[in-house]
Amino acid sequence: MTQAKVAIVTAAGHGIGAACARELAKHGYFVALLSPSDSATGLATELGGIGCRGSVTAVRDLEMLVELTLNTYGRIDALVNNTGHPPKGDLLDISDQQWMEGIDLILFSVIRMARLVTPAMMKQGGGAIVNISTFSAFEPSLSFPVSSTLRAALGSFVKLYADQYARHNIRINNVLPGYVDTYEIDETTRASIPMQRRGQASEVAKAVAFLISSEASYITGQNIRVDGGLTRSV
Repeated sequence: MTQAKVAIVTAAGHGIGAACARELAKHGYFVALLSPSDSATGLATELGGIGCRGSVTAVRDLEMLVELTLNTYGRIDALVNNTGHPPKGDLLDISDQQWMEGIDLILFSVIRMARLVTPAMMKQGGGAIVNISTFSAFEPSLSFPVSSTLRAALGSFVKLYADQYARHNIRINNVLPGYVDTYEIDETTRASIPMQRRGQASEVAKAVAFLISSEASYITGQNIRVDGGLTRSV
């Protein structure tokens, strides 16, 4: 068993997931990465970690990722649940199947991974989980109806998990990014952001790394916005 810290990152081939993997590797973590393509495997090789190909919506792929991590390193200190984008469309035109795809992607992926990593974290005396959510989780947007609805549900799950497992020194938080540099926006949208720019994936990754670190040891069950001031509620 390695004594170095180990982090799993899902959907780590590109964008925020890849940025999180790079940031955590920079902080000395061994990384175990998953993506639907070979991108995560290539990045894992570059960072001196391990990677596999799979989907966050496939139970067996998640099991494979956790098994590979434990067989290789013997521990899991951190988990970053990142996903792709759920279906979009007019609110009542979104089909039942699309809503179910969104549930699998946004909510069940986190719940399933929590089931898989929590026993290992309890056994080793603690751990930290961060889920990549969205700025619209608590200020729902008709532009992102599935994401807004289901990530609000994710916020509730995270609070319940935090209540249950804080006593075991396992923390869980959501990071709520605004528009980042992997997503194109028009000038009207840009003007609505107080900082007048998109965020960088690396800026989101730094917030994730902080929440995973011991410096955030008293933070759990929270939703941390990294959105350049985009959301208005206080």
